[in-house]
Amino acid sequence: LILGSGSFTRKLILKEMGINYELVVRSIDEKGIGDRNGDPATLVSTLAKAKGDYLVSSLTNDTDEDDVLSTLAKTKKTDGELGGWVVLTADQVVTHDGAILEKPESIEEARDFVSRYAESAPRTVGACVLTHIPTGIQVCGVDSAQINFRPSVAEGDLVGKLVADDAPVLSCAGGLMVEHPLVREHISDIDGTEDSVMGLSKDLVLRLLKELNQRLRSG
Repeated sequence: LILGSGSFTRKLILKEMGINYELVVRSIDEKGIGDRNGDPATLVSTLAKAKGDYLVSSLTNDTDEDDVLSTLAKTKKTDGELGGWVVLTADQVVTHDGAILEKPESIEEARDFVSRYAESAPRTVGACVLTHIPTGIQVCGVDSAQINFRPSVAEGDLVGKLVADDAPVLSCAGGLMVEHPLVREHISDIDGTEDSVMGLSKDLVLRLLKELNQRLRSG
């Protein structure tokens, strides 16, 4: 499996699942893709597919002698008995009162996001896309979870404390880091799974791997 995401939590989740992967990241201009005023599930699916398409294109069109796929072919086994490689890309947003919240652009914006969570619960909406090389077969799914915060989340400067602890607040959609102890103490409960909130639903990954495998066998 090739992971097309630099997210620490996605790497951690795959490790917890016992899935070996190679990390290959190719950045795209996310701001120019999708409708921020539309359906969040459609937005994250569009972005995750765009990331996957771009990464697959860059990998398969790499003509250097030391290109990634050739290097992997020399050192790693291909993906299962069907051969080839599976590229995983993902995207996530947070929704709150009908608004889509992406990664905060500043510490002040992160503070604004967090202050809202004391009033009503935010939801994470995340998409995962698996693309098979060389067939190009692609599967996609979306998972969502609601985080119910205690009013204390807006008391004191939680974001400031996270920044002081070197937490990557600006790298998290909605400024959310449920795995961090400073945030965890303000969570009442989660409707859904914590791994989904962290950016990659384990159940969704397993379902998509099964779906991809079935499509490859039938194709």
